[in-house]
Amino acid sequence: MSEEIRQIHFGRPWIEDVDRNAVIEVLKGHILTHGPKCAEFERKFEILMGAGHAVTTSSCMASLHLASIYFGFGKGDEVIAPAQTHVATVHAIELVGAKPVFVDCELETGNIDIDKIEDVITQKTKGITLVHFAGIPVQMDKIMRIADKYNLKVVEDCALAVGAIYKGKHVGLWGDVGCYSFYPVKHITTGEGGMLVSKDENTAREIANFRAFSVDRTHTQRKLPGVYDVTGVGMNYRMSEMQSALGCTQLDKVPAMLSRRKANFEHLKARLLEMTNLHVLDSNSDEVANSHYCLILVLQGALSSKRTGFIERLKTRGVGTSVYYPQPVPRMSYYQSKYGYDQGKYVNAEIISDNSIALPVAPHLDVDDMDYIADCISDILKEEKAA
Repeated sequence: MSEEIRQIHFGRPWIEDVDRNAVIEVLKGHILTHGPKCAEFERKFEILMGAGHAVTTSSCMASLHLASIYFGFGKGDEVIAPAQTHVATVHAIELVGAKPVFVDCELETGNIDIDKIEDVITQKTKGITLVHFAGIPVQMDKIMRIADKYNLKVVEDCALAVGAIYKGKHVGLWGDVGCYSFYPVKHITTGEGGMLVSKDENTAREIANFRAFSVDRTHTQRKLPGVYDVTGVGMNYRMSEMQSALGCTQLDKVPAMLSRRKANFEHLKARLLEMTNLHVLDSNSDEVANSHYCLILVLQGALSSKRTGFIERLKTRGVGTSVYYPQPVPRMSYYQSKYGYDQGKYVNAEIISDNSIALPVAPHLDVDDMDYIADCISDILKEEKAA
């Protein structure tokens, strides 16, 4: 390539003076956790969702864990989970003593293969935990019909899905709870942090109480300082006021962020689909609004065994990449040693895990950067053909 090498980072938090100043304002005060900024962040997130009830938490993993505890998943229970996801989705089931039962994914989207769910339901099945893979919404009406048929709880892992819509409803509000992540490279960030949402007010209220030791009143609600009651056993999965202040300003940027992500994704996708042996994970349904967390490119045919070389050559050209995710969860050492691994059971998850590259489309980049990435990949393909 004659073009000058750029530095294209996979992900960068979108932090500006308005974000920094919001955190500084909190530090000028005396309430640093579980206070009014947390409540404000929750209300603003509910507005983004268009409905529901939101609960700030210390991470998406905390939200997932709280859901498993609240719904009573435990020893002797089975909870269905996607084989293709971040391990946190499954850890939340494992940590309460329940058994994760894995289902392969769709090759087009990376989402759980809904047609295979009923095949693994038994009398021990208590719930379905799913992930909206890379922000591509699962067909939630089909999931809810299965859940209603078998009386199962549904936990939506929405870690990469801020702004993802299915049939006019934000993901996270279809199932019993939805769990969001605000890790630095997610759509919005609070440094670390998460949100649990529910369409049911009572569910959100009870989980919010359990998240904070099951204390019956916060320090702002106490008539006498330090005087409160404890109504049950609880955790400490709270979010700080500094994180929530950052979250509030970050939410203001969501419309612009989603617009730029979509423009970047669609432009890069169009360029890549002009090339051979490349597949882009996406939904073709008009009823779906992808949150465009990243673009997952699956290498096919003669390229399928050459991911490492692709990543290395992209790196030399300054293009940052990632992998979502490095292995199907049931193939990871812990889960494989405990539950065994059926080599032919998760074929699509293996294809995506072993042959895909996650490319950046975040708002720190623009369409011109997408052309640069596409040109780099085109050059690599030409090098492969000439080799």
